[in-house]
Amino acid sequence: MPPKTKVTAEMVVNAAIEVARQSGYESINARTVSGQLHCSTQPVMYHFSTIESLKKAAFKRLDQLHSEYMMNTRPGQDPILGIGLNYIRFAVEEPQLFRFLFQSGYAEENNLLEMVDSEELVPVLAAMREGAGLSTEKTRQVFITVALFAHGYASIIANNHLEFDEKLIAEHLERTWNGAVLAAAQEEQDESHSS
Repeated sequence: MPPKTKVTAEMVVNAAIEVARQSGYESINARTVSGQLHCSTQPVMYHFSTIESLKKAAFKRLDQLHSEYMMNTRPGQDPILGIGLNYIRFAVEEPQLFRFLFQSGYAEENNLLEMVDSEELVPVLAAMREGAGLSTEKTRQVFITVALFAHGYASIIANNHLEFDEKLIAEHLERTWNGAVLAAAQEEQDESHSS
């Protein structure tokens, strides 16, 4: 008889994410996760004493995966446009996981201003800063404008109220980006002249 596979905490977290992908984060419980792993509930509860702690761990891992997904832009594509489109595309491809990330209340940040300061956004903001040629503070302001726009589109799509039209969304996203960068650059110029 072959030895039993040891169920690790990482396996439990990945199974919880798969449950969320298939049925929504509300469906994450010891029974559904153990069913995904084809084991008893004991290994699930061994690694996570509460389902709440499992959901938080799954959320944290999913947040990392989402950041990696957003940064994986197409070769030759403007990185900022690519990041925004990937954010929206994630909502198209993974609506249940998008809802888990952005509509479940599990985010440690309470609002967009706190999210801008999170570690996961450091590479996103660095790419934006490089692409826009702005100061860190102005890049944060541009990010907030573009993020609100992209999040609105993604939320509407994830909740089945709009079809994904990549060409149209890319045009809108580019206009939003260009307008926000132009406004921020003008503000920087005005601030440098007044000092």
